Formats: sequence, structure tokens, C-alpha cells
Amino acid sequence: MNPRFLGIADLVETPSVAVVVDVMRAFTVAAWAFAQGAERIVLAESLDEALALKARHPQWVAIKDGPPAPGFDTVNSPGMLRSMDLGGRTVVQKTTAGTVGALAVKEASLVLCAGFVVAEATARLLRTRASDSVTFVVTGEDGRAEEDLACAQYIARRVTEAETDAAEFLRRAGESRAAAELVEGVRQGVHPDDVALCLDLDRFPFAMVAASEASLMVLRPYAMPPLTDEASF
Repeated sequence: MNPRFLGIADLVETPSVAVVVDVMRAFTVAAWAFAQGAERIVLAESLDEALALKARHPQWVAIKDGPPAPGFDTVNSPGMLRSMDLGGRTVVQKTTAGTVGALAVKEASLVLCAGFVVAEATARLLRTRASDSVTFVVTGEDGRAEEDLACAQYIARRVTEAETDAAEFLRRAGESRAAAELVEGVRQGVHPDDVALCLDLDRFPFAMVAASEASLMVLRPYAMPPLTDEASF
């Protein structure tokens, strides 16, 4: 596999296979939403679109970055989301970087959204796909977010080297600017456990696949088969 690591602004052409990485916190939150029973996550283009979708579908759960705001049910925090019952619900998510990155590659033949919590499942899905070229979209800090780059590099390594040690990659993420801002309270809408939850390697056994459905970009969990019975995606 030939991996490329690009920021959102560096995407000059549509990749065939894209892995959009947002560790702190969009796709950690997304994974927790599925773990709490969500059926699907609609990735909104803007806060206005998220609110409009919520207005049309009051039973949907709307999530945004930053502090709580009218019209939204909760914020982009895994620590807060893990106590919510989302059984069978649709979630609408709008974040600063993660959802933007996924929408930027929506024309790709395969779009995966990832963080450390689904790293191994994501690597396994890429392995079954056997793609020659995979573009990892490093969403944070204009492509320079250390936590996203570390996670992307770890997943890329795991595709071809099953014995890769995660410790150094997790250390880099834990010492990142984003982690410091979450711990120090620079960002709003934060739970004290958020950083630890974002670094909880392979917490969930599923990958997350985004695809267009009725003009919306929709993220769904993709359960990987047992290791002895992997099949092509």
C-alpha cells in the first residue's frame, strides 16, 4: 500500500480510497455514538444545515463543537456522549475539522472515518480492500495536527505490519496541542475524560464507512468479521 498524508486544503483531486482522521474528537465521538446504539450519523455541511435537519427531524440528535447551543442536543465530547442512550437514533454531527474532511472526499469510492478507538478495524478493512493507494486526510490544524497524523501513520503501518507497537503513536497524540488544549480547558464543551477516551486504542471492533445517501453524507459502522474469516469489502 502506498499511503499519502494530506491536509484538507491539499486535496487537489478525489482519491480512490480516503481515510479521514479526527482523533480529538469528531470520530472518537462518532464511534461512541455507534457504541451507544446510534443507527447512522449524518455529517452536516454547516451549523445551519445541522439545525435545519434537526428542525425537520426533531427525533434526531444534533451534535456540534464548542459550548452547548440552542437547537443542539449535546456537544462533541466522548465523555459526555457515553452516558446517552442513542438506540436506533440518527445523529447529526457538525465539527470544525472531521466532518469537513469527510465531506471534502465524499466522491471517493471508499471513505473511512477513523481515530485510535477504531484503528485496528480500519486497518483490517483497508487490508481486505487491498488498495494500492490510500489517502489519509489529516483534518486538524490544516493537516499538521500531531494526534491525527500519528493515528493515520499508525493505521497505515498496521495495514502491512501486524506487529506494529502503538505506544509511540499514542505518546505523540497524548502530547499534541489538541490534547493540551482539552486538558487545560482552552476548548469548550469538554469532559475531563475526553483525552483518555480519544487514546483508548481499539475500543470498538468496527470501522466507520461514509457514503452518500439521498444527498446526505452518512456515516455507518461496519462490523469486521472474525480474524479467521475476513472477506472483501
